[in-house]
Amino acid sequence: MAAKFGVLALVEAKPGKEQDVWDFLNGGREIVLNEPGTRTWYAFRVNENTFGIFDTFDSEEDRQAHLNGAIPAALGEHGPSLLAKDPDIKLIELIAVK
Repeated sequence: MAAKFGVLALVEAKPGKEQDVWDFLNGGREIVLNEPGTRTWYAFRVNENTFGIFDTFDSEEDRQAHLNGAIPAALGEHGPSLLAKDPDIKLIELIAVK
């Protein structure tokens, strides 16, 4: 079964907090390893201060479990000290996957 659902989140680091955001996202990998419904999870950097997370899921239930899980909770807790503005989070439907 191919993943059909996703989450794309873009975040902008506060000036001087770029490495802290990098470290925060890098640490997130350990959290999602314990989420059986999260098929793939990517943390990436777009430019000096913009970062992102892209996740895929087989079902809407798996996506909702992730959205109610530890990564969003940690982002809510640490985001105000790390981020210049609220994350831009998009729920997406995957059209084609290789």
